[in-house]
This record gives sequence, structure tokens and C-alpha cells, in this order.
Amino acid sequence: MDLRERLEREGIRLSRRYGQHLVLDPSLLQRMVDYAGVGGGDRVLEVGAGVGNLTLLLARRAGEVIAVERDPRMVSLLRRVLEEEGCGNVRILQGDVLRLHLPPFNKVVSNLPYSLSSELTFRLLERGFEVAVLMYQLEFARRLVAAPGSEDYGRLTVSAFYRVEVELLEEVPPSAFFPPPRVRSAVVRMRPRVPPFRVEDEERFERVLRVLFHHPRQKVRNALYHSFTELFPHLRLEKRERRAVLDRHLPPELAGARVRDLPPAELARLSDLLGELEGSGQRPSQKVQKG
Repeated sequence: MDLRERLEREGIRLSRRYGQHLVLDPSLLQRMVDYAGVGGGDRVLEVGAGVGNLTLLLARRAGEVIAVERDPRMVSLLRRVLEEEGCGNVRILQGDVLRLHLPPFNKVVSNLPYSLSSELTFRLLERGFEVAVLMYQLEFARRLVAAPGSEDYGRLTVSAFYRVEVELLEEVPPSAFFPPPRVRSAVVRMRPRVPPFRVEDEERFERVLRVLFHHPRQKVRNALYHSFTELFPHLRLEKRERRAVLDRHLPPELAGARVRDLPPAELARLSDLLGELEGSGQRPSQKVQKG
């Protein structure tokens, strides 16, 4: 039965607002499974399983599939589809993937709800996996592979570059989905790798990236000045002291560079230098009490 006919029979109307865009092209879904090299020894996470058109392909190749879907109407239909097809190796988790406790998995293959792209990608980068093949909005995919100095270059680019190799495999037109989204999409593959540069403190590195890319067009000195209390809450310095402190700890070529122009390795060096400031024992200004 045609996907649209089945949805109509079940009385299910998909919502663009919640990113419910199902892939109609079975060859595209099969390529996503192939890109991930799914085999019998794999436990695959699928986020946004929908009515199971990708889930079925994964179930036929993987040892186990963990299918996450928050829409109870979809979950009900998905269970029936899997039962009809005799797929007993699929574990369905109903709920918000950002709040669920996920069991172990080694691969991820998903047509993601685009509203989850950023937060879920950061979660996956922290969690670890062997390979992930994900459908993103094209604009988001370009941010993953952006070059320093470009408009798309940002925190996401640097965080991903530090942890994974990213490949933009193919662009996907709106016509491949039902209902068609208003944007083009892209299939991306990520593979974890040994970081290409050293970072002394990964948590601080992420914090530095977050505050810097709040001000991507500013010079590093100014961006850090404007986010000083967020980055160094224990250094309760007067405003006039903050620039002087930054200038004492940062070389001019970093302090005077525009945030968006710094390559990932230089941002890592900046994070390490700021760690020296963080642990420098700089004391807050002492005010003279009158009276």
C-alpha cells in the first residue's frame, strides 16, 4: 500500500511544524543503510522512525534496531507494520529522544526531525558511535563542513571537526519527502576519529566555543570581553580590568583575530591559554571602604 494511502486510511495528518517529513524514495533509504554499512552485528539507533519505511530496511540488515518515535499515532502504526513484516528485532522507544535513556548502540541511521538537529548532534558527539548516517536540512549540513571565514563556520563546525570526519554525501530535493519540506536536505556521514589537535580541557573548550560564537564577527578580544563573566564567573573584575587581563594572557595574533576566521586548532590553543587565566589566581579588585 502506498505510504500516503496508508496514512489517510489511519487518519494521520503529518505536521510540518514538528518536522514530520517521511522519505518517499525507497532507493534513497536503501543508500542510507548502505552508507552506514549496516550488518548483522550492529545495533542501530533510528531517531524519528515514523511509519517504519527506513526501520524495515534496517531491521532486515541489522542485528537490532532501536527505533525512537514520539508521536503515539506513528508508534501504533509502526508496531503493526513491524508485526506484519515479521520484524522481531526492533525495539521501539516512544518519547522525546533528548529525554529518553538510550540503550547502547554502535551505529545511527536516521531521517531526523530538523528541529532536533543541533541538540541531538551534540549529544551524539558526546555519546560516541562507529558511524552515523543522518538526513539534515542542507543549511545545517553545510555548517558541519564549513571552512573558517565562511558564514556557515561556527561552534558546530569546530566541535564536529574535533571529534569526527564529516562527509556530505548527497543533496536531497523536497520532492523526495511527504509532505515536501520548504528546504533542501542532505545526507551526511560522520565517523569518529582521533582528534587532530590536543585540547587540555574539553569541557572548557566547548564553553569557550559557545561564548566566542555568540559574537562570530567580532575580534576575539572583544568577544571574550563581552562574555567575560560567563566564561570566568569567579574572576569578579572591574570592567576596566578585563581587557588588561585578557591582553596579558593572549598573544596579539589571537586577540586581534576575528572569531570566525580562526581555524579549529587555533581555537583550541586559545582555550588552553584561557585555562591559564582561569587558574591564575587573579584576585578581584579591592575597593577602599570609606568612613
